[in-house]
Amino acid sequence: MTIHDLTLLFTPGLGQKGAAHLIDTFGSAEKVFRATESDLKGLAGIQSDKLIGDLRSQSGLRAAEREMDYCERHHIFAIAATDSVYPPLLRECADRPHILFAQGSLEPLVAPAVAFVGTRTITSYGQAVGRRLVEQLHSLKGDVAIVSGLAFGNDENAHKAALEVGAKTVAVVANALPEVTPAGNRNLADRILADGGTIVTEISSQHKNTGRFFPSRNRIIAALSSGTVVVESPYEGGSLITAEYALGYGRTLMAVPGRAFDKSSYGSNLLIKHNKAAMVCSGGDILYELGWDVVESEGETFAPTSHPTENLNLQPDEQRLLEAMTMGEVVEYEALVGRTGFPPAKVVALLTALELCDAVRILPGRKCERLV
Repeated sequence: MTIHDLTLLFTPGLGQKGAAHLIDTFGSAEKVFRATESDLKGLAGIQSDKLIGDLRSQSGLRAAEREMDYCERHHIFAIAATDSVYPPLLRECADRPHILFAQGSLEPLVAPAVAFVGTRTITSYGQAVGRRLVEQLHSLKGDVAIVSGLAFGNDENAHKAALEVGAKTVAVVANALPEVTPAGNRNLADRILADGGTIVTEISSQHKNTGRFFPSRNRIIAALSSGTVVVESPYEGGSLITAEYALGYGRTLMAVPGRAFDKSSYGSNLLIKHNKAAMVCSGGDILYELGWDVVESEGETFAPTSHPTENLNLQPDEQRLLEAMTMGEVVEYEALVGRTGFPPAKVVALLTALELCDAVRILPGRKCERLV
């Protein structure tokens, strides 16, 4: 990446497709700015005299210098589409961002990648099946990067599952770095960076965070991944936008089947029903659909059994209470008192500890739900 690449980014009126077209035409940002007026008109087909004037005068240079200084101060990598560490599948897209801003390890950006998307109001079923798919996919293809959007619900579930099994993960955010959106996932973002993952965005520090960049964030999630898995989605939502982008880019679209009357799975079930998405129930299914090291997936399909809890480092009483519930079961506190023999106050204290490690969810009416 050179100052010319950033200058191209900040050239008024150019846009992502315009920048990609100029790079494809001339080969590099430096050559774009060396091009004559006749080359810009004849070879690149630019009709706007103002745009030609801005390119010839490098009107975006001062903003580019400010951005380069900002990146250096905040330890942010600015990656041009012509750089070797730019995601190779994203580079193929006509609407690719010419510059990506990244923190963390850059290695996951060039690894084989699968995106996991879905609703922010994820159910216990969605949590369990999403984790299982990530685990199985990593066990079958250890170099795969898990891509998602760092939002609450499905996204954080996918990132956490990747971290738990040692898989690299890429979080695509809709704001300028080093901040992350939502701010409530700051700790998760720090874990991703500490464990060799990547946080990436196309948004520069000179863009105002208006909240309107989520659809364009979704296109990047789809574009840099070989396939996208919709874990759970209602009738409308950002995950279905990502699904449409994946189809538009010619990527493999997959979806997890949900319960017939569950609103959280209505959108994902429709994708399967209308043959837009392949139904996947295991990591082997994902590999099969992508054509990666095809494996026999029979007997591997997801069943809602207990998720391994060894990595939670539970105390004996916490483990005993957790084992008194089946995964996805909603249980009243009084029932747990009867199943375990623990006094009510101890059940409440143990449930609080289990909720802190995401093993259970506390529900209204003195009820709880096992999540792992």
